[in-house]
Amino acid sequence: MNMFPDQRETRPHDQRVADQLVRLNEHLAHARATSSTMAKRLADAPSRLSCLDDLQSLPVLRKSELIELQATDPFGGLVGRPEDLAHIYRSPGPITDVDGHAGDWWRFGRALHAAGIGVGDRIQNCFAYHFTPAGLMFERAAIAIGASVFPAGPGQTEAQAEAMAALGITGYAGVPDFLKIILEKADEMGLDTSRVTKAVVSGGPLFPAVREWLQGRGINILQCYGTADLGLVAYESSPTSGLIMDEDVVVEILRPGTGEQLAPGEVGEVVVTPLTHKEYPLVRFATGDLSAVMEGQSPCGRTNVRLKGWMGRADQTTKVKGMFVHPIQVDRVVKEMGAVRGRLEVMRDGSNDKMLLKLEHAAPETGFVEEAGQSVQRHLKLKGGVEVLAPGSLPNDGKVIDDQRDFG
Repeated sequence: MNMFPDQRETRPHDQRVADQLVRLNEHLAHARATSSTMAKRLADAPSRLSCLDDLQSLPVLRKSELIELQATDPFGGLVGRPEDLAHIYRSPGPITDVDGHAGDWWRFGRALHAAGIGVGDRIQNCFAYHFTPAGLMFERAAIAIGASVFPAGPGQTEAQAEAMAALGITGYAGVPDFLKIILEKADEMGLDTSRVTKAVVSGGPLFPAVREWLQGRGINILQCYGTADLGLVAYESSPTSGLIMDEDVVVEILRPGTGEQLAPGEVGEVVVTPLTHKEYPLVRFATGDLSAVMEGQSPCGRTNVRLKGWMGRADQTTKVKGMFVHPIQVDRVVKEMGAVRGRLEVMRDGSNDKMLLKLEHAAPETGFVEEAGQSVQRHLKLKGGVEVLAPGSLPNDGKVIDDQRDFG
């Protein structure tokens, strides 16, 4: 297979910037013409931008605003023609996400290609296919570049291991930890999974120990960064040295809580404008993730700008087992259980994420912990432990989610 899927990945920087500016102005014109919400948001903006830095004059769209916009319209006034949509999703928040009919609409094929995946590969796709778009994001990308897909979804470790061996799987797509769990189960069962040599992971941090363990088994594991709202934002290549930005997005690093662009090397919030999503024309969408632009060019030969990787959250939202957990979801549990205050602690237990919700309550009734655990699963869509504390026990520091995991 060709090292690069198209010549855009190796074009000169000035050529890329000029092309992005043309496409960005076309995108803004389309957004104004088709999206009632974007027409209002861009009403005071210049009709054309003269350079990419002019993006700073446009408003930033945050997830919290998206939730408010969708309270009265499931698409938030961002979709001009709902009949053009292929799928409608319901992500945690809740947030409605959509996609169009184009084959690799989310553009993850570029990340899979960088990992060496292509014609002849059989990919075990362990991203979820229900409610959220992750499963179809990677399935459509793999098919678009010629690979075959086993739509495994998450869970059922023993069945995953058996299928991986029986089907001659050569590649994996899913959250980082789960591949290690599947392979360990396969080892216990005496199954041969040696044909798995490629993996593209996302939806959670790739801890160094997990990467080293998988590389020790001869697996080239690369991570990519994207969201349900935007599709692919950036991806790793070999050798791993930062995440290379996708060719179809304009990425900014902003000072958190502002629209101000930061210089390369400064840590700030990742804000993205996708240039291909005509059905859902977002402009300056704030991911809530922190990162920084790396100096220089990737040693792989790709010339686009690189991100240092995921460096935390600009707000208290975090991701557990591939699912976003928002402070408002924790607050719903606190209110439902009649607690004074609550704090969700996120930790690591070996190779797994672990959650513990600490609730302040003066007089919990019998069965309170069990009911609170059910409330956690209902509102967060994840299982977690519950600990009851006396009122005044939690620090008065405003934290609702305390992510104690070490991503170094």
